Amino acid sequence: MTDPASFQVHLVDGTYELFRQHYGQAGRHEDESPFAATIGVLASTLQMLAQGSTHIGVASDHVIESFRNDLWAGYKSSAGMAEELLVQIPLVEQALVAMGVTTWAMVEHEADDALGAAAVVADADPRVSRVLIVTPDKDLGQCVRGTRVVQYDRRKDEIVDESGVIAKFGVGPASIPDYLGLVGDTADGFPGLPGWGAKGTSTVLAKFLHIEHIPAAATDWHLGTLRGADKLAATLREHLEDALLFRQIATVVTDLDVGGVDDWRWRGPTAEFASFATDLGAPQLADRAERLAAARG
Repeated sequence: MTDPASFQVHLVDGTYELFRQHYGQAGRHEDESPFAATIGVLASTLQMLAQGSTHIGVASDHVIESFRNDLWAGYKSSAGMAEELLVQIPLVEQALVAMGVTTWAMVEHEADDALGAAAVVADADPRVSRVLIVTPDKDLGQCVRGTRVVQYDRRKDEIVDESGVIAKFGVGPASIPDYLGLVGDTADGFPGLPGWGAKGTSTVLAKFLHIEHIPAAATDWHLGTLRGADKLAATLREHLEDALLFRQIATVVTDLDVGGVDDWRWRGPTAEFASFATDLGAPQLADRAERLAAARG
């Protein structure tokens, strides 16, 4: 294989993909394979490679709990998760490694952190033409940079660049942790501050960018069109520590060791992948992976 002079990097949220594949099986035959979601993730990854992807990294939440659970007791956990999903998390990680795909199985940190760290590494590499963070997760909006580091929602076939983040949230990527700190994130299990809804939060942060820059008194905001400003200011004064904690929880950690861009180049499946695919009941995956690798020379 000859290294391309310029290439894109695809950073995939493997946990989201596993969930997407699992719930995508809803309504299908009752005799669906117990490994259907894993097979779906592998097939989906091969599809990306067939469409020309050369450098791919997949991050997964090997353990759903993380250091954020120590910061906030109500943070998302594995409690109540479908057992058939939990057992496939390590399985899909092993399968991706066997398929030759760089895989970050996160324990103390989360998949989002690995994706953010990898985005920083890829952004700094002049050979990389664009970095696509493959997930619709709003947390990753903070990692978007102009049109160079973007989010890609495969289900909608939608690219979200920096202008897209602003259009969606009313604030730029740098303010996304502050936005989530005030609004909260029910999917991740932290509530934000009472009364701080999306519209008011985006209006305030569009001017002040970060929580600590918001004046304590609403009279200093000079946002005459914002209704209930005095109440919002009072709530922020009363719950400032909570807001800063929630922002910390929402902030993606980007100083993790995820290797370098060259490590993420797909060079074909390992020798173990054929037997792995057979054990999953999907030997066609190995055949496809071999054909793709052979086509690249």
